[in-house]
Amino acid sequence: MPKIEIYTKATCGFCAMAKRLLSAKGASYLETDLLQQADKRDEMIQRSGRFTVPQIFVDGTHIGGYDDLRVYFGLDKPKD
Repeated sequence: MPKIEIYTKATCGFCAMAKRLLSAKGASYLETDLLQQADKRDEMIQRSGRFTVPQIFVDGTHIGGYDDLRVYFGLDKPKD
């Protein structure tokens, strides 16, 4: 099983949808809630190059956000 990491905020709807999708796929994940661990925000930005949540990593590789996670699982086609 791949190691999945997700940076979230409790108030983020896309974060909730990403976590639901991961759970529906039976994937376990390590969550970092930036509202509880604000010191991890800079780490997320450095790793992803992005400022918004969710940011998702699979085996250390940046996947992106919720829409990108749907593409990763083959539920949507990549955007042009």
